[in-house]
Amino acid sequence: MADCIFCDIIRGKLPCKKVYEDEEAIAFYDITPQAPVHFLVIPKQHIPNIMEADQSILGSLLFKAQRLASELGCAEKGARFVINCKAHGGQTVDHLHVHVLGGRALGWPPG
Repeated sequence: MADCIFCDIIRGKLPCKKVYEDEEAIAFYDITPQAPVHFLVIPKQHIPNIMEADQSILGSLLFKAQRLASELGCAEKGARFVINCKAHGGQTVDHLHVHVLGGRALGWPPG
């Protein structure tokens, strides 16, 4: 997609602090972290939001997010996995992405 910041990151047009990459996904640290560990996992295929994703994409993204959270020290005490969807769900970039936050206790409701 032409005007997608995440697609520009995938294409290497914009920098990111990469956590992981394979043929179908990339993970990188959030530029405005809300916790000591805060990264995003996104599909390389442009999918606007969770409502347009299929089971294999969602399963793959969540599995990668879980594995990376564990590798980054969140296995013992836990982490929060968030997928915002569209305007009312707080989605600010129209490209499916999973936020992973950890490294401290997180309150509820989130705000």
